[in-house]
Amino acid sequence: MRAGAVRRLAWTGSCLAALATPLQAQTPSPMAEWEYSAGMQLRSYYLWGKLPKWEYNFGLGSEFEPKYDGASQYHVLPGPSVDIRYRDVAFLSTGEGLGINLLHEKSCRAGFALTYDLGRRQHKDYQLRGIGDVQPGPELKAFGEYVWFPVTFRADVRRALGGYNGWVGDLSIYTPIAGSEKYFVLVGPSVTFADGNYMQNFFGVSPQQATISGFPEFRATGGLKEFAFGTSATWFFHDPWYVNASGGLGRLLQDAARSPTTYEKLQGVVSLTIGYDMR
Repeated sequence: MRAGAVRRLAWTGSCLAALATPLQAQTPSPMAEWEYSAGMQLRSYYLWGKLPKWEYNFGLGSEFEPKYDGASQYHVLPGPSVDIRYRDVAFLSTGEGLGINLLHEKSCRAGFALTYDLGRRQHKDYQLRGIGDVQPGPELKAFGEYVWFPVTFRADVRRALGGYNGWVGDLSIYTPIAGSEKYFVLVGPSVTFADGNYMQNFFGVSPQQATISGFPEFRATGGLKEFAFGTSATWFFHDPWYVNASGGLGRLLQDAARSPTTYEKLQGVVSLTIGYDMR
């Protein structure tokens, strides 16, 4: 990849991350977790000392994804995206939430953010009749990223403030594999861990739920939840306008895969966004 292309990747990647997932804001999805913030630390790595004071990015997109984790039915989720950043310090983003980077260096960043989980809604078309809803609610997230060029390492942990009332976290790696002045492509894997509260709320079946739904009773315990692989490709077709296409493929693991509410262990997602980059 030419130096100019990597510089372009670093400059725009942080804004494009939120646009890859229009309404997901950390909601359970086959989208790899790193795609919510792809390119952020690469941008700082190449523009260290030259970051603009303010950045604004707006877009509109849609996502084709499972109706819930483990579903065999899919739906389309459209919505707007917003990404506003103040230097390398604070951000308000559809994907990353409202946050602050307490550590912001050339090769690494770490901080906290407030995000929102959309929960899981029972619907007559869902395969969950009688299971009930997982209520939406805010999440407090701690995160960190480190660049060992060209690879970025990322870790995060989230605590629900209501909703599923548990803990969930991710370890991920991603890297650019192609790029020019007009396009770039990122790829990488991630693995998700969750505690017993998270797993029971999304994959368990209580005695009461078993009586109402007909599903067998199932106690889901904490541990590995999912392995996922994601990719994000962006094309600047008429600068500052661009199109971002992102996708992910996730494999549910352990009790998430064994749950009686899981119809498909392999989950896929595709999103498409058109955006405007105000630099």
